[in-house]
Amino acid sequence: MTAASLSTLVPGAECLPEVLPTQRLNERGMAKRPLRDELRHIQNGRNAITVVVALLQSFGVVALAAYLHHWAAYLAAFVLMARGHVALNILAHEAAHRLLFTNQRANDLVGRWLLGYPSYQAMLAYRRAHFAHHRDEMGPDEPDLGLYRGYPISKDSWHRKLRRDMFGQSAYKNFRSLFGAARRGYSEAWQIVGLHLVGLGITIAVGRPIAYLVWIGSWSTLWRVSNRLRAIAEHGGMIRSKDRRLTSHVIKQSRLAQFWMVPYNTGWHLAHHVDMGVPWRNLPRFHQELVDAGWVTDSLEYPTYRAFWRAASSA
Repeated sequence: MTAASLSTLVPGAECLPEVLPTQRLNERGMAKRPLRDELRHIQNGRNAITVVVALLQSFGVVALAAYLHHWAAYLAAFVLMARGHVALNILAHEAAHRLLFTNQRANDLVGRWLLGYPSYQAMLAYRRAHFAHHRDEMGPDEPDLGLYRGYPISKDSWHRKLRRDMFGQSAYKNFRSLFGAARRGYSEAWQIVGLHLVGLGITIAVGRPIAYLVWIGSWSTLWRVSNRLRAIAEHGGMIRSKDRRLTSHVIKQSRLAQFWMVPYNTGWHLAHHVDMGVPWRNLPRFHQELVDAGWVTDSLEYPTYRAFWRAASSA
């Protein structure tokens, strides 16, 4: 990545060739028909299998640890649930975009009760806020502006943020907001609280309350760190612009990163922001279309996530 200097993470003009529109892409980078129809195709059957696998990698992992009832099994589940919560949240994000299933009732039912709520995500409220994020990244209505702005930051500030995530301070703020919303009568907050009370009750009834502690503990620590690292790698230090290359970073995807932090192609985030109607399975293909058009260049891409995080904490 040559676009970022020591004082900014925003790509320079030399990294932003003006090559649009092309025969296959319009002036904003979105695919033209018939390519657009191909890229926006939702694969219901394969997505159903993906959801089942994600549930096995989260609920199944904790259930197996409870069955084995050994400290090593609980420790393994605690670590693996860092990935389990990522999987649930990213697929809930896909459902929030109405891209998980073509049947919208099934999309929202699965997205809320099997993916979002178990991982403390109020999917309907998240959908409203997240669409504001897509309409105008870094604009006045950006719900996550406080998370993204100000980068690069000092290493000390970077480490303080990660420590707050790792030791539960960030999670405490989330839970305080959740219970505050429940007290104010928001139905979705009550649904999340009720679901988790049932889950806690089941673990107590079978004599394995530690299983729920593993679930909530991993979300409150390891997942919080993972979530920040991913979010900053998506938009940290970028600016408001109609050119999505100035609002979203491009980072080369590795198998390790795809497993632990950015599963389901969520690491192809610039492509997602160019056209948020493209389902996750087609994001790599869409990204390649942007590369082939010459709109996304090598100079925009960080070689690894670690390289980006070093740049983000270089102030």
